[in-house]
Amino acid sequence: MSQTVLLAEDDRAIRNALERALTLEGYQVMAVADGVEALAQAHRNRPDVLVLDVMMPGIDGLQVCRVLRAEGDRTPILMLTALVETADRIAGLDAGADDYVVKPFDVEEVFARLRALLRRTSPVAAASAPAAEAPRPLPERFIEAAGIRMDPQARRVWRGERELELTRTEFELLELLVRNAGIVLDHSTIYDRIWGYDFGPGSKNLAVYVGYLRRKLDEPGAPQLIHTVRGVGYVLRED
Repeated sequence: MSQTVLLAEDDRAIRNALERALTLEGYQVMAVADGVEALAQAHRNRPDVLVLDVMMPGIDGLQVCRVLRAEGDRTPILMLTALVETADRIAGLDAGADDYVVKPFDVEEVFARLRALLRRTSPVAAASAPAAEAPRPLPERFIEAAGIRMDPQARRVWRGERELELTRTEFELLELLVRNAGIVLDHSTIYDRIWGYDFGPGSKNLAVYVGYLRRKLDEPGAPQLIHTVRGVGYVLRED
């Protein structure tokens, strides 16, 4: 059964081109022109994934994302943005988005990011995985390292007594670092484990997520936990 994409993009040329490309890729596409229509459509027919343009008249993509998350809707959301500043991308992640693509984009990158998001959320994909890649057993209730305590089953995390609010991607990135505390993970390994696709040396996606995760983790007077190993990757440790 094909998966459903709700596409909200006010630029008609981009919307039509992306709708055609997604349809040819095998998705069922519900294409709308603004945030009001996107919310109405999401409430009528819940999609498997949303692709939202950030800049739309009226209700923009960030507002759509915030409304859905406030309602408890955890459907994966991919943001399309022409904004290139890190702070602007962070605003999308803070609104509850799972990933973003910067315009102008390669449609193959959109496909790759959608596949990665759907792999992480689709029970069908997990059930159909080959035996060699069978899902690991349910993790222990809590995992801990460097003052971080995580409950993977409930998707909750604390630094000391303070509970953190993380997006799905932030949680999975932190869980990977905690499970490998003290081990330097290279960029390719992290991309493969979190996104299922290495976007190459030119991608800033990982750096943005690490930076935002640091902002949520760091505390005045406390040691920084996520360290950059220049030219290699990242490691979680308490210095």
